[in-house]
Amino acid sequence: MSDIKSLYKLWLKKTKDYPELYEELLSIENEDGEIADRFYRALEFGTAGLRGLLGAGTNRMNVFTVNQVTQGLSDFLNSRYENAEVAVAYDSRINSELFARETASVLAANGITAHIFPALVPTPMLSFAVRRLGCASGVVITASHNPSRYNGYKCYDPEGYQMTDEAAAETYGFIQKTDIFGDVKKIDFDEGLALGKIKYIPPELNEEFYQAVLSAQINPGVSRDCGLKVIYTPLNGAGNIPVREVLGRIGLENVSVVPTQEMPDGNFPTCLYPNPEIRQAFEEALKLADVQGADLLLATDPDCDRVGIAVKSGDDYRLFSGNEMGALLSQYVLSCRSAQGTLPEKPVIVKTIVTTDLVTRIARDYSCEVVDLLTGFKYIGEHISLLAKEGREDSFILGMEESYGYLAGIHVRDKDAVVASMLICEMAAYYKKLGKSLVDVIDDIYDNYGFYLNTVLNFAFEGESGMIKMRSIMDKLRAAPPAKIAGLTVSAVSDYAKGETVNTATGSIAAINLPESNVLAYKLPENCGVIVRPSGTEPKIKVYITARGKDKESAKELAKNIGDDMKKILGIEG
Repeated sequence: MSDIKSLYKLWLKKTKDYPELYEELLSIENEDGEIADRFYRALEFGTAGLRGLLGAGTNRMNVFTVNQVTQGLSDFLNSRYENAEVAVAYDSRINSELFARETASVLAANGITAHIFPALVPTPMLSFAVRRLGCASGVVITASHNPSRYNGYKCYDPEGYQMTDEAAAETYGFIQKTDIFGDVKKIDFDEGLALGKIKYIPPELNEEFYQAVLSAQINPGVSRDCGLKVIYTPLNGAGNIPVREVLGRIGLENVSVVPTQEMPDGNFPTCLYPNPEIRQAFEEALKLADVQGADLLLATDPDCDRVGIAVKSGDDYRLFSGNEMGALLSQYVLSCRSAQGTLPEKPVIVKTIVTTDLVTRIARDYSCEVVDLLTGFKYIGEHISLLAKEGREDSFILGMEESYGYLAGIHVRDKDAVVASMLICEMAAYYKKLGKSLVDVIDDIYDNYGFYLNTVLNFAFEGESGMIKMRSIMDKLRAAPPAKIAGLTVSAVSDYAKGETVNTATGSIAAINLPESNVLAYKLPENCGVIVRPSGTEPKIKVYITARGKDKESAKELAKNIGDDMKKILGIEG
């Protein structure tokens, strides 16, 4: 505790010119637990960059931790490149613009040209800018769909996807060598502009992005005069302008925006969790729908890389899961392109290992290969780049992850809620003209392939003790894997940290040709299964359950039984 107290006193001394941070530190002067939580560790930089609570201390997002990371990034880039350039973007979160300007100022002081967007933009536009401007890296200040007290720092490689494990580890090495108060170089932002080391990204690039998104349409013109009524909420984030712009250009005339969630606001005053995965994010849209009605409710998260929907179903609105949307988009794109004769010879859908196998079953009917990769859209982006190097980039059909991230087109190397919003609305318009809603279409899919129910259990572990508990749970699972889950025999155990799958009946071992990752998977009969992994961005353990039944009720009962048993296996009460 003495080292932590010393750090605390140093920060008190160094933050006197930063009233918000200084007052926060003063307010916890006699609270050892609060001090420890802020200083027991430094935020760790990984392939997802940084993410943490806003506030003072090494374990918080603030100007000092942001600048330390940027100095480490600068040292990494200068060790690899001459005259490196970096694209910088930010969303609507608290201090996002401040952190972006600080990032640009540190980059410029290190001889690196920073191209910064003059206003908030969706994360996929940052990915687009990295490749379009020929940058060595990119930085976007965002915490995606986390609550308002969080912010983050995502870092990209020259191909436009988030940093690979190797590059992130090397960057982290430079960060660890950087004294947070003594080694950071920084110039004034306006001085950087005057010197030409900081440049605003011109609006022409935004227009290029829009054109690239529009080129991903499957049925151009189908949205015009279709009568589709859409209510859209950007959840006080970065999607407001670009999503509305693109929907307007494809001809959707009846798009209403939720007024309380239209303008950027990092406090998210009407939505505690600005996450389109949960119904609470749709509450304001549902209120508007009660007044004016709608076929489709559409929500994008604050940095506009994820999108969720709710569809009119009787007197209520049905929320679609990320897996259901993945299946719908797969069916729509593959069936329409097959009918049009525009499918490539060897089409490819790329998804994460925790995304529903229903997509794989649909793709099989169109001779479409499905590539399963680790969780994290960077792996999907990396695979697109590999296809491009093989001259097969046109083979890419869709990329998706169960957590509401999708990509169509090759304009970016990250999930893109702008293009996904466009395709979802186009798809809804297409089926509306056929007399069907998206509820009808997903029900048809279940009738054809069986009911795949994918659920995720989230178990939060806050603070230092929580991190220790998470490690302990994963260690125990590895030491004693379950032989049965909910009475179902585990036929195979995959350990992505060891890179192997063990057949429990024969003891045979098969290699997993993916990067090492702290993930455990258990294969169960009838295409059921369980995957357990700690979140890469939040202090959580996630349990992904796949239950397949002949109908919804049988799948729900099975999923509940699997979930209840997994709580016991993990040693989690409740």
